Amino acid sequence: MTKLLLSVHVLAAILVVGPIAVAASLFPRHARQAASGGGGPRERDAGVAAVLHRICRGYAVVGVAVPVFGIATGAQLGVLTDAWLVVSMALTALAAALLVLAIVPGQRRMIEAAVTAPGTGAGGEAGGGGDAAGGTRSAAARLAMLTGVFNLLWAVVVVLMIVRPGSTTGA
Repeated sequence: MTKLLLSVHVLAAILVVGPIAVAASLFPRHARQAASGGGGPRERDAGVAAVLHRICRGYAVVGVAVPVFGIATGAQLGVLTDAWLVVSMALTALAAALLVLAIVPGQRRMIEAAVTAPGTGAGGEAGGGGDAAGGTRSAAARLAMLTGVFNLLWAVVVVLMIVRPGSTTGA
C-alpha cells in the first residue's frame, strides 16, 4: 500500500505542480504584452494569458491531491513527525497559500486590466496610458517574483523529499 500511495503522490506532484509552475511562470510576459498596445499579437497574448490562468486555477484545485497522498504516505511510513516532513508540509502550505491568495488573484487582476486596456490606450483617457503601462509592468514584475518564490518553495520541498535528513535509507 505504501508503494501505491507514494507512486500516486509523486505522479500527482509531477503532473500537477509542474504545469502550475510553467503556466504561472509564462503568464506575466503574456499578460504584459496583452495589455500593451497593438492588434493581432495583443489578442493572441490575451488568449494565451487567459489559458495560462485557467491552467493555474484548475490545477490548483486538483493540486490538493499532492499533500493528501503525501500525508497518507507519511502516515503509512510512520514519519509524520520527522522534522524534514514537517518542514516540507509547512513549505507546501506556504506555496499553496501563495498560489491561491496571491498568484491566481494577481493573474485575474492582470487579465481584467488587459480587457479594459483598449479603452485607455493611445486615446489619452485617464492618465494617457503611461500610468497604465507602468502599472502593468509593475504588476507583471510582482507576479513574476511571487511565481519565482512559489517555484523555489517547491524546489526546496523536492530536495527535502529526496535528501530526507535523518533518513535510514542512506540517501
